[in-house]
Amino acid sequence: MPLSISPAVQSALDEGWPVVALESTIISHGLPRPENLDAARRFEQILTDMGVVPATIAVLDGELKAGLTDEELVRVANEDIPKLSVRDLPISLARAGSGATTVAATSYIANLAGIRVFATGGLGGVHRGASETFDESADLKVLSEVPVTVVAAGVKSILDIPATLERLESLGVIVLGYGTDKFPSFWLTDSGFQLDWSVPDASAVADVMASRDALGQPAAIMIGNPLPLTDQLDPEVHDRALADALRMADEQGLTGKEVTPFLLKTIVGLTGGDSLAVNLKIAENNIRVAGDIALSWAGRSK
Repeated sequence: MPLSISPAVQSALDEGWPVVALESTIISHGLPRPENLDAARRFEQILTDMGVVPATIAVLDGELKAGLTDEELVRVANEDIPKLSVRDLPISLARAGSGATTVAATSYIANLAGIRVFATGGLGGVHRGASETFDESADLKVLSEVPVTVVAAGVKSILDIPATLERLESLGVIVLGYGTDKFPSFWLTDSGFQLDWSVPDASAVADVMASRDALGQPAAIMIGNPLPLTDQLDPEVHDRALADALRMADEQGLTGKEVTPFLLKTIVGLTGGDSLAVNLKIAENNIRVAGDIALSWAGRSK
C-alpha cells in the first residue's frame, strides 16, 4: 500500500499515544497565502502543546501521507495542487501526483493509518436543490464506511442542512452535539435544527466510541462542535451575505461544483473578510476538542 506514516505518528500509534488527523484542503484551498502556512503550523502546534501528535494528511508524489514534515507542509501551502476526494486517490497515485485531501479523503487515509480522531472545519453535505441535481458531497458516503470520530462545526449554511442531517441518519453516521442539542451551521453557533443526542465532554465521546466498536458498526461519529456565541459571524451579516451570494450564483447560472467555491469566495468578500476570520476560529476550536477526545481515548486504551 502506498501509505507513508511519519515516524512521529507511527511511534504514537504503536505506543497508544493520542493522535489527531488534520485535513490539508483548508491549507491549500481554504486560506490565502502566506497566512495558510502560518495557520497550518499553528494547527499542529495546538495539538503538540496538548500532548497530542498531529497527523496532517495529504498526497505527495504518489504517496498517501499521514503526518507531514515541515518541508512537506510548506509544499502543501505553496504549490498549486488539486483538491482530492476518495475517488481521485487512485488516479493521483497512478500518476505519482500530489494533492490536498478533503474530509472524505482525509477520513479514508486516517482510517488506513489507524488514526481514530480527525478535526476539520465543516463537513460537506447535501446541496441546495439536490432533488434535481443529485449534488451531494462524498463526505457523507465515506463517513458511513470508516470508524473515525470527526469533529466539525456542522456544515456550512450554503448547504441544505435538514437534508444533510437526514442523509447522515440514513447512512448510520452517529451525530453528537458537543455540549449542545442544536446542530451548528459552521459560521453560526446554532442552525436551528435539533439533535437527538448530545455529549457533555470528551470522556463521553470516548464512551460512545467504545460502544460503537463493541457493536462492530462501521460508520463514523460526527461531533457537532459549535463556536461560542461571541466568536460566531454576526447573524445579520451572515444572512444578508448568504442571500446575496445565492442570488448572484443564480443570476450567473452556476451549477454543480461551480456553486460552492463561488459562494464561499463571494461570502468572504461580502463580509469584508469576517467569514474567513471565523473559519480560523472554527478550525482551532475543533482541533482543541479533537485533542481532548484523542487524549481521553488514549487514556481509555492504556
